[in-house]
Amino acid sequence: MKKILAISALLQTLLFSSFEGTVIDKNTLMPIEKAIISNSVKSVKSDENGTFSIQSKETNYHVKAYGYRPYTFTSDANTTTIGIEPIKIKALYLTFWGANIYSKTTKRILDIIENTEINALVVDVKNEYGSTSFRTSFKQANEYGAYKDRTIGSIENFMEVMKSKNIYMIARLTVFKDELQASNNEDYAIKKEDGTIWRNHDDMAWVDPFDERSHEYTIRIAEEAAKVGFDEINFDYIRFPARTGLKLKKENTQENRIIAIESFLDSAKDRLRKYGVFISVDTYGNICWEKDDIGIGQMVESLAKHSDYISPMLYPSGFASGSFYFEYPSEHPYEVIRRSIKNIKPIIDSKRVRPWLQYFKDYAHTKKHYEKFEVNEQIRASDDTNTSGWMLWSPSSRYHEEYFEDSKK
Repeated sequence: MKKILAISALLQTLLFSSFEGTVIDKNTLMPIEKAIISNSVKSVKSDENGTFSIQSKETNYHVKAYGYRPYTFTSDANTTTIGIEPIKIKALYLTFWGANIYSKTTKRILDIIENTEINALVVDVKNEYGSTSFRTSFKQANEYGAYKDRTIGSIENFMEVMKSKNIYMIARLTVFKDELQASNNEDYAIKKEDGTIWRNHDDMAWVDPFDERSHEYTIRIAEEAAKVGFDEINFDYIRFPARTGLKLKKENTQENRIIAIESFLDSAKDRLRKYGVFISVDTYGNICWEKDDIGIGQMVESLAKHSDYISPMLYPSGFASGSFYFEYPSEHPYEVIRRSIKNIKPIIDSKRVRPWLQYFKDYAHTKKHYEKFEVNEQIRASDDTNTSGWMLWSPSSRYHEEYFEDSKK
């Protein structure tokens, strides 16, 4: 038995060599602890000195650390020092219909990026209907016509322009809300009690999060986004519908819901590892305050274990009257953001939180317009709680350059 183990160890040594290195901050030259170093199949973390060792027969590696740009390198040496670039994400959402380098919407946003602190874009790759913004090589989605409404003719050209401007690129993919996928796969679409496909208020069908076929479908499209160079995959609608009385594959309990969401994220993490992208998840804002999964399968503690960043939608208009002891939470943007992020700090490090902020008119309370003061109060709260940055949601992708700091100051 000992001889067999010795031979096995020798074979491992011959097949896999030990690669060692140190991860440092490119600007300060200080070591980075808990950086994630990956090859295509495994990941290790750096220690307090920034050092790591990984057994691998590969020469391509990826490095991720919270608050830094992802970094990919090829090395044939046994040791190396890797400097990675810190970044605080300041992102604008670019609507599905505006995502085209020739559109006025994109041109306006690129001007804002050129002149202000904005350094990142969130781009729809798969929207709520199930359409993809560019034609992928995923045959199943293409057979459903997912590419027919695409707005990006050449994704290679689109990404080349964005990368030439050093823009941090985030691919937004809706997960379980997907009319195209559900209507073409009725056997795992969410149904009403009478067996017909259920659709929500905007007439969109959902696929069952308990069915792994629904996991595989979105992960395949996420891989397409990673292949073309996105830095981060952002999963939205990664939850169960906020609705009872629906027919699902498994019993609709909190335990089962949480396991289903975790299973999706674990599969995504395994499949996306070889691309070195970050994974972020969008949540309701009130997840920062609830003790259970509010019936949708999302809890901060659970999501933190299986993703890189959490992005709660902390829109002040989304909180009910009386929240935070305010009659109209939308009139207190700073406090809504600050208190919510502070409340989850014992569960997840603030540098792994990047909130969605409101860039639209208050729809729930006083109909207040969110202008420069309100937008900047939210940003100030995010900065004061030491998050990794923020993302602004404008449904029309219309932003005002004067709301942001001049990048040339």
